[in-house]
Amino acid sequence: MSDFSIDRRGLLVGAAAAPVLVAAVTPPAGAQPPPGRDPSAAASTPDQQRRMKWWHDAKFGMFIHFGLYAAHGRHEWSMENEAIPVAEYQKFTDRFNPAPGTPRRWAQLAKAAGMKYMVLTSKHHEGFCNWDTKLTNYNSVNYGPRRDVIKEFVEAARAEGLRVGFYYSLMDWHHPDGARCETDPVARRRFVDYTHGLIRELMTNYGKIDVLWYDVSWPLDAQGWESEKMNQIVFGLQPDIIVNNRNRLAGDFSTPEQTIKAETGGRAWESCMTLNDSWGYQKADDNWKDPRTVIRNLLTCARDGGNYLLNIGPQPDGGIPPESVRILTAAGEWVRRHGDTIYGADICQPHTSQYAAFTRKGSTLYMHVYFWPAGGDVAISGLKQKVLSAKILKTGTALQVSQDGFRTHITGLPETAPDSPLTTLVIECDGVPEQDTLNVRINKPRLKVGI
Repeated sequence: MSDFSIDRRGLLVGAAAAPVLVAAVTPPAGAQPPPGRDPSAAASTPDQQRRMKWWHDAKFGMFIHFGLYAAHGRHEWSMENEAIPVAEYQKFTDRFNPAPGTPRRWAQLAKAAGMKYMVLTSKHHEGFCNWDTKLTNYNSVNYGPRRDVIKEFVEAARAEGLRVGFYYSLMDWHHPDGARCETDPVARRRFVDYTHGLIRELMTNYGKIDVLWYDVSWPLDAQGWESEKMNQIVFGLQPDIIVNNRNRLAGDFSTPEQTIKAETGGRAWESCMTLNDSWGYQKADDNWKDPRTVIRNLLTCARDGGNYLLNIGPQPDGGIPPESVRILTAAGEWVRRHGDTIYGADICQPHTSQYAAFTRKGSTLYMHVYFWPAGGDVAISGLKQKVLSAKILKTGTALQVSQDGFRTHITGLPETAPDSPLTTLVIECDGVPEQDTLNVRINKPRLKVGI
């Protein structure tokens, strides 16, 4: 097996150039270069609002975990969780061979699913680089596909009109300084220079990049990673980019993982989730989400002002698992018909229902019914605004509405759902819709005991 190594000459050249470039970088006026240290800080600068407008409108993106772990097929953390020796793990390069054109199929599926941007793993924790880096020969040009996967990905996303993002793991199980950097100052210097050099390449070689998605900062803190300087490099090369919060700085947005948890105080956030229980290809993992769950998660994120970054884990040949295709295609058919209720949606305060989700644009409330009730009616508790009209989005059928100050009762619905897997009702209100269910609990008239 060939020896995988770090190009010390390239690393030293990158390290020598870094101070000059960083000193010359002047982040754009009003920007956040670098973002502050408080991880709960709200995103509110004018430059942030400018850079992030497309992202807030997009709501839905595709995450792609693609690396040597696909060839192993037993989870992206298998190198560490199974304590696989580095020399043994490197052999997976022989079976990591995406067919030409596979990134285009990823992008086509993302577009069909209604996604607006894509984020691909440039380097995961395993340390293998999916591009033509000059800082290590452990990359996709020297081994595996022997092509620049990142270049193909960028071209494919742009061809489908999608925004481009790179995931980058700071943690590295392959690099000899990846762990010793915590206690050895010389190793830390080498490893940080290597890391900054790789990020510099990604920000330099592929044109305009829209998102940089850091991950796992172990074993260093922001000071150890020199994260302020790291972000200065990024913003200096890509002034329109947005970055997340996983290099131990606040960044532009937070990243709840495998859960939907809205931020407060105006801070941007994005919930990242898998379609089954694995990020990378895991051929035995059959715990798939169904299309209804995917749509409900997307609606919940949109309702609370967040984005939904949903993952696929391609097979070692780059093929997309058939279940991923089926689920995203079905969800995408619904999103295509209902995109106006999601893209650019405002934060929606009404949220309480046992069979429906809500989104909002201005004074229009969208009620997405996922469990169709018997009886031809639905109701909303505690809606404070007067309803001017209601209709079924798919058919345009007008519905009857009555309100008594506690219940908004919508009748005239058909016995069976006219749409699948969710039916959307369009409810026009006389103001921004608000819901007060506590008022219903306390003040709704009650009968005397025993009657």
